[in-house]
Amino acid sequence: MAVEVALAMLQREGRWLMQLRDESPTIVAPGCWGLFGGHLEAGETPEQALRRELLEEISWQPPDLELVMVHPIHRRTAHVFRGELSVPLEQLRLLEGQDLDLVSPEHLLMGSIWSTKLAAHRPLADGLMEVIRHVMTGAG
Repeated sequence: MAVEVALAMLQREGRWLMQLRDESPTIVAPGCWGLFGGHLEAGETPEQALRRELLEEISWQPPDLELVMVHPIHRRTAHVFRGELSVPLEQLRLLEGQDLDLVSPEHLLMGSIWSTKLAAHRPLADGLMEVIRHVMTGAG
């Protein structure tokens, strides 16, 4: 049975909020850029899980979320939501991960993002490019 996760593509001024994941070898895609979100807990809907995860990871959640796709990535089923990041990046408190940034579509599609905190490029998490392309083009 696939593990279910809920992920957020949050947009502000044409840029997408991304999280640089921790280096821990016990997590999915360590040291890679990914979307904020996480696993569904027992009894949670995907939206409830995402709202909980956003509070845990950045101390903020959007008023409105729209489910834009359900996508199999490896042995996980990702429920991908889209929403507006209606606050400045500086208002978010990064509580999980190494870095966060608002990234242009052009830079996302390059597959590697610069981390100011690490002063290095880091790759996108495996399987994320397909999700990003889908959400950006509005397909589905």
